[in-house]
Amino acid sequence: MPKYTGTLHSKLPTVGTTIFTVMSQLAAEHNAINLSQGFPNFECSPELVSLVNQYMKKGLNQYSPMQGIMPLRETIAAKMQDLYGAIYSPDKEINITAGGTEAIYAAITAVVNEGDEVIIIEPAYDCYVPAIELSGGIPIYVKLKEPDYTIDWNEVKKLVNQRTRMIMINTPHNPTGAVMSANDMKMLENITDGTDIVILSDEVYEHIIFDNHKHQSVCLFPKLAERSFVVFSFGKTYHTTGWKMGYVLAPERLMAEFRKVHQFLVFCVNTPLQYALADYMKNKDAYMQLGSFYQEKRDYFIKLIKGSKFKITPAAGSYFQMLDYSGITQEKDTEYAIRLTKEIGVASVPTSAFYHEAIDNKQLRFCFAKTNETLEKAAEKLCKV
Repeated sequence: MPKYTGTLHSKLPTVGTTIFTVMSQLAAEHNAINLSQGFPNFECSPELVSLVNQYMKKGLNQYSPMQGIMPLRETIAAKMQDLYGAIYSPDKEINITAGGTEAIYAAITAVVNEGDEVIIIEPAYDCYVPAIELSGGIPIYVKLKEPDYTIDWNEVKKLVNQRTRMIMINTPHNPTGAVMSANDMKMLENITDGTDIVILSDEVYEHIIFDNHKHQSVCLFPKLAERSFVVFSFGKTYHTTGWKMGYVLAPERLMAEFRKVHQFLVFCVNTPLQYALADYMKNKDAYMQLGSFYQEKRDYFIKLIKGSKFKITPAAGSYFQMLDYSGITQEKDTEYAIRLTKEIGVASVPTSAFYHEAIDNKQLRFCFAKTNETLEKAAEKLCKV
């Protein structure tokens, strides 16, 4: 095959392979326990799998409507009203997506133009900034304040100007496990009131929240909801990350723009899975008990490593636990994560990967969405460090 010799100017010159892929590959190469990438290593509901199979056998294997099947959108609307008192039109304000990442990309692409500024809260999930840059936008960074990973809203307010097009938030937060409070939402409401700023709220871990915290969705705050894209994930909720199924909510004027992008990005998403999820969502316990399920895993993991040299501040949400290794070594987190994988046999993610300037706080992120047996084996190794 002839080689292409023309000049190619990368649209993402500073972007390489995502850290999650890098660490998962390293774990596989060294037969290490993979607590790096955020996915469960246990099975999803057999009932849900059976429903998918049922709808495949019924022949529902062709394109769905671009917006998603109406029964699923109606079920989502009922859930949002029940949980948050929020009214969304299944027809005009709900869209099924190919996972949370597609929803985030399409939302950013729909409204961010050349030269627009987007405020990002760091550490931030790695799909945010590339989507902004591909749209010609400019990411503006605000760092969470340690040790509690809180947002300095005065700092955010100072950064808002006529070029600010969007503010992105994530709660429960990946990677820190922090959760935003009702006061945080009120502060965001005050900052954006009277502006044209759009909010993109990444709420894919909405049900994975601990210690009697309540998930403060933007959907609970009408003045925020009227300017927000809100992103959710079936994969995180039902232990099916490989299905890449999610959904987005937005007021009609924003959703109309979202759908212009979505239809040419993926057009529609997996049809039999949509029908299965529409049925399975009627079992409210499957998502309402998710917080207690993962809190047990968080608590068990922390109990197992309590005798280790790592410093532990329990995560308030998500299925990630940050561990401070500053009492063990002063190595860079990237170097220590690699050494921990190769020599100790446990893979994690260095949190500097979530910053645009690679800030090293001597912390690693570990995923505890694993079987107890896996957590026990990993903890045994970590306690030997």
